[in-house]
Amino acid sequence: MLADTSDVPSVHLHTDNFYTWIRKGYIPPHLPESHAQNQVVIGVIVEAAMGYARGGYDVYLDGIVGPWALEPFHAARDRNGVDMRYIVLRPGEDIALRRAKLRDTPGIKESGPIRNLWQAFADLGPLETHAIDTSGVDAQQTATAIAERLRAGDFRLC
Repeated sequence: MLADTSDVPSVHLHTDNFYTWIRKGYIPPHLPESHAQNQVVIGVIVEAAMGYARGGYDVYLDGIVGPWALEPFHAARDRNGVDMRYIVLRPGEDIALRRAKLRDTPGIKESGPIRNLWQAFADLGPLETHAIDTSGVDAQQTATAIAERLRAGDFRLC
């Protein structure tokens, strides 16, 4: 929604797609043995995002990107001199489970991995100000709240 309503050229990159493009040797990204694969995929995502950013597009990256995966984004930001924001949409655990199971796009839908991911984002430490509780709001209300906070300069990835 944010990319669609942007006043400037924009791109919506859905991170799940980058995983579904792996045709042979795919490992579900929540498994411990997927670490090397995940590092490659994050690198490809960063390069795609930077390619669009260098071309003058605002890039909206949509997917599960935990604080543990931000180093390549920091490095790309510094190399390319782009402004980056980091936002974690964090509903309550039960709502996260329900929403994951209702997804009509590829991605993790099983309760165990979703609970583990929810726990991984439960305390963001110094990035806690980047989290938005989306429990009681719909997608449009979430997009409106994010747009307002982006205009205010919030969520900068420092």
